[in-house]
Amino acid sequence: MAEIIRSGAFLQQCWSVHPLCVEVKRMVENRTLILSCSSCRFVHHLAFSAIVAKASVGLSDPDHPSKARSRGEEGLIQLTGCLEAHAPALSLREMDVFEDRALIRCADCRRHYALTVSAFEPHQR
Repeated sequence: MAEIIRSGAFLQQCWSVHPLCVEVKRMVENRTLILSCSSCRFVHHLAFSAIVAKASVGLSDPDHPSKARSRGEEGLIQLTGCLEAHAPALSLREMDVFEDRALIRCADCRRHYALTVSAFEPHQR
C-alpha cells in the first residue's frame, strides 16, 4: 500500500527541485486536486476549501462571476472546464505551505486559480 504523508513539505520540495515534472492531473469529487511528479514519483493531493479564478491582466475581457453563484463556485467550474479542455496547459506556479495556498495557471486561457488548501497529502507510488 502507498504511504500517505500529511504535509505540504514534500510538494514544496518536489516543486522547487523539479517544477517542470509536476503536472496537474485531475480533480476528484471531494474538492481535491491531484498533481503528479514524474521525477520523484509522488502523487500530491491538494484538498481545497476555496478557489478563486482570476483572468490574466493582459486579457481584454475581464471575468464577471454570475450573480447566482459565488466566486468560489465559479472558480471551481472554470478550473474543471480547463481540466477537461486542456489539462496539459495547467501548471503549479506558486505555493505556500505556511499560508496553505497554491496558484495554478492555465497557459491556454491564461487564467490563474488561487486555491486555499485545507490539506496537502503526498502519496508515494
